Amino acid sequence: MGDHLTHLDSQGSAHMVDVGTKPVTHRVAVAGATIHMKPETLAMIVEGRSPKGDVFAVARIAGIQAAKRTADLIPLCHPIAITKVAVELEPGDACVHITATCATDGKTGIEMEALTAAATAALALYDMCKAVDRGMEIADVRLLEKSGGASGDWTRTDDGLTRKED
Repeated sequence: MGDHLTHLDSQGSAHMVDVGTKPVTHRVAVAGATIHMKPETLAMIVEGRSPKGDVFAVARIAGIQAAKRTADLIPLCHPIAITKVAVELEPGDACVHITATCATDGKTGIEMEALTAAATAALALYDMCKAVDRGMEIADVRLLEKSGGASGDWTRTDDGLTRKED
């Protein structure tokens, strides 16, 4: 593949990439997001005092559901058979760190599904808590790592730079 925009044809028009000749491989992508909030909001979530119910359970389900609907949301994404979606929510210092892991056995990557899961879990957290903290901020939606496919493995390093595995 190379470093070119595969969703543009030779005339510069957007199109869905033909993956018909690509081999099926096991592919995994991990994405993250962070939602910053008041310490009182985080305490309410962790202590289970939200008037809307279990905030983490709703966010987790929202992320899973979003991963399954990615092709409906992102115009040039292929619908793919997802074999795994896991959404982890880790309380931090006045924030929640979200990690979404998606897997498939297919001909195209699953990065968009992982990114969509992480972002949507953050949005669900916002929705569940906006009545008490409208100033929450969603940040750092990013791919953390991916494996499989022709481009091989890739991992984000601690310093924010990227590293491709050999």
